[in-house]
Order: sequence, then structure tokens, then C-alpha cells
Amino acid sequence: MSDWVIRLIEQSGYLGVAFLMFLETVFPPIPSEVIMSIAGVSASRGRLELPYVIAAGTSGAMLGNLVWYLAARALGVARLRPFIVRHGRWLTMNWSDVERGERWFAHHGSSFVFFGRLLPTVRSLVSVPAGLLRMRFRSFFLASTLGTAGWTTLLAVAGYQLGENVADVESTIGPISNAIIVVLAAGYVWRLIRYKPDRRREDASTSD
Repeated sequence: MSDWVIRLIEQSGYLGVAFLMFLETVFPPIPSEVIMSIAGVSASRGRLELPYVIAAGTSGAMLGNLVWYLAARALGVARLRPFIVRHGRWLTMNWSDVERGERWFAHHGSSFVFFGRLLPTVRSLVSVPAGLLRMRFRSFFLASTLGTAGWTTLLAVAGYQLGENVADVESTIGPISNAIIVVLAAGYVWRLIRYKPDRRREDASTSD
């Protein structure tokens, strides 16, 4: 995959960086760690300018972020209510949790989006709850842009500084990504074990 990324960036420059980061956001298995660090190496060799690399990566990723946000917002969490009621145990949530989530998001959504953009694995998923819970677009866009810019800057500068040792970026961030996946999986199992359905609300919703 790295060879393909290198060729596209060499041939398409900033447009290639933006396109790859868009794909990475829409299709997470394409790693931003590889894309932005390789773009940073190109900047260190004088083929690209580092500030423009960061701007291109941020723009491409933000386009993907907006696609997910708008799609989730168009769907809306209300349409998922029958699914949540029926399969709440496996989602480890009931409708009361969704309502609490909406209230929490109204006050803390910007922080969630900003810090979420700085976390490997999680960063590509942040737009979905923000859209489903109808976070204000302006707040989402600002927090998401700042967080995304921070992430792309970190990777691009690392690639710029490391040069040929760019593999060190992925080898460093890779274990962090794996640790986050383990924590998320453990959290899901814990919630699954402790899940208690809200019978009163679920019975009321099914009788509507």
C-alpha cells in the first residue's frame, strides 16, 4: 500500500494528498499515518511545501468528515429508535441512553469531536454520532477542523523530521491504535455484561 501512496503523491502532489486523506476518512483501513508521513517526507526533499501538505491533508480529511456527518444527520437518530429498542442489548444502550447522549452532546459535543480527531482508530468515526445527534454544524465544523489539522500536522511534521525513517511513525502509532481497539472492545464487553433494559420506556415505545 505504501508504494501506491508514494506514487500517487509523487504524480499528483497536493491533490493526491487531499484525495488520499479523503479516502482514509471514508474508508479507514487506508492509514493516515502512512499518507501524511510520506507527504512529509516529500516536503523534506523539497518536492512539496510542508504548510501546503498540511492544508491539503486537512482539507481532504474534512471533506470525508462532512460526508459522514451529513449522511448521519440526514438519517437522524429518531429513525433508529425501533432498531435500538429491539437490539438494544447488543448495542449496549436503550432509548434513555440516547436521550442522555443528546443532552451530553449539546454541552460537550465540541470537546468530543476535537479530541476524537486526535485519536487513531476513533478519529474516522467521530462524525457519525455528531451527525446522528444533530450537533450544530458550525460547532462540528470548527472543532473537527481544529482536531483534524492537529492530527495531520503531527504526522506531516513527523515525516518531515524522520525522512527515510518514516516507518517509525507507523510503528509508534500502530500500538496506540491497537491499544485503543482493545480498550473499546473491553468497554463493549463490560457494558454488555452490565446492560439492563429500560422496560418501561421500551414497552411504551413498542405500543406507540
